[in-house]
Amino acid sequence: MVSTNKLASYKHETQQNISLYINGEFTPAIGGTTIKNMNPFTNEQINEVAEGQSADINKAVAAAREAFDHGPWKTMKLKKRMAYIYRIADLIDEEIEEIAYLESLDTGLPISQTRNMVSRASENFRFYARMVESRLVGDAYQVDDEFINYTIHAPVGVAGLITPWNAPFMLETWKVAPALATGNTVVLKPAELSPLSANLLAEVIHKADLPKGVFNVVHGYGETAGDALVKHPDVQLISFTGETTTGSTIIKNSADTLKSCSMELGGKSPIIVFEDADFERALDACVWGIYSFNGERCTANSRLFVQEGIKDKFIDALKIRVANIKVGDPLESDTEVGPLIDKGHYSKVKNYLEIAIEEGTEVVTGDIPIALAKGNFVAPTLILNAENNMRVAQEEIFGPVLTVMTFEDEDEVIKLANGVDYGLAGYVWTNDIKRGHRVAHKVEAGMLWVNAQNVRDLRTPFGGSKSSGIGREGGHYGFDFYTEQKVIHVSIADHHIQQFGKI
Repeated sequence: MVSTNKLASYKHETQQNISLYINGEFTPAIGGTTIKNMNPFTNEQINEVAEGQSADINKAVAAAREAFDHGPWKTMKLKKRMAYIYRIADLIDEEIEEIAYLESLDTGLPISQTRNMVSRASENFRFYARMVESRLVGDAYQVDDEFINYTIHAPVGVAGLITPWNAPFMLETWKVAPALATGNTVVLKPAELSPLSANLLAEVIHKADLPKGVFNVVHGYGETAGDALVKHPDVQLISFTGETTTGSTIIKNSADTLKSCSMELGGKSPIIVFEDADFERALDACVWGIYSFNGERCTANSRLFVQEGIKDKFIDALKIRVANIKVGDPLESDTEVGPLIDKGHYSKVKNYLEIAIEEGTEVVTGDIPIALAKGNFVAPTLILNAENNMRVAQEEIFGPVLTVMTFEDEDEVIKLANGVDYGLAGYVWTNDIKRGHRVAHKVEAGMLWVNAQNVRDLRTPFGGSKSSGIGREGGHYGFDFYTEQKVIHVSIADHHIQQFGKI
């Protein structure tokens, strides 16, 4: 538990208005405007955040460009640059409780879950430091006794990083760490709905004393600050996590300046439970996979396909478990589901429950206690008797809502699982390991788990197919995005050269 004194300190921290962080300084927005930052549990204002716009993006990009072209960062000895990266990780560890508190206050995520997420953030920096030290390697190609050709990885330039509100600190560090470790400079545009932990990340990096301009944060709206970052000619990379429609717009707007884009977009991931599955473990994974993080995560198993032979038993067990999920104050340690991020998203999720009724499904949901009426609460919900072509089975709801369908055999469920625009993740539960492999190979998704919940291995590639994204980050796979691969051809003999025009 957090001490009363520390909580008072954290609350004082949140009362401070948030500035931009550009060229090593905390600064107000050039236009002087601010964004009201609201608490999703009370819908009361937490503080105000400087609203960065195109002029602020220009200023931040200029600082990052100067730091890349003329600063020490990209040419710094590897050992020294990695010392900065390890220093950031150590400083994050010192702030875990405060970051978890701010994250929970800002997003409505239960603090028991934000603690776990934040504790992984420092490992993102350590992991990428180790990865650069051990895996940022090239290849050598000898051509007889005439040439040695080899490849090197060079930092690309200014990386524009646009992060979402659903797990802000973890996803910010997931992008910032490899971008910095590989020698790029950064302009981070965090989600306007969750600015608190991004500001603390700026404070941590400021304390780590990175060279000026290497890391910059511009708060603001996607339509203004984000758009200006995407279109800026001095930004070489855009890494975005968020909604598919926004990702498509970003790719279009990046085309004129030929930016590299990495897109981690939406999902409508299936969890497939066969009759022979370990019933209790599959049930645990199914419930956790959709209702943790308030259902607001891209890899959530939001579509359940349960085999006909166990459908009644499994659905009955689901109803009991879902009814017992603890909904409440996200700062209470026993809360399992908190409020959704804001009123707009709350209305969107509630609207999908109305759509589910219109489509003829059975909606099983609980009541929200009067004591929680001020918050953006949607009770954990089951949508039963759904068909795969319904909107509630096809569109990303992004809330604590599980759409339940049934299947008869392997071939049918593969067709059903793939009958959606998205392809981010998938989960297969069966004690027939051959079938587990077969189904995982055939489900159209970038990441599959067999008899497991969503347990990430940082060494593996992360990303999706179809409308769920383009590209892969994670492990050494991110080097393909955050570095430019160059080939150097070296002659080691006097090879033949054509002699045009010689008399």
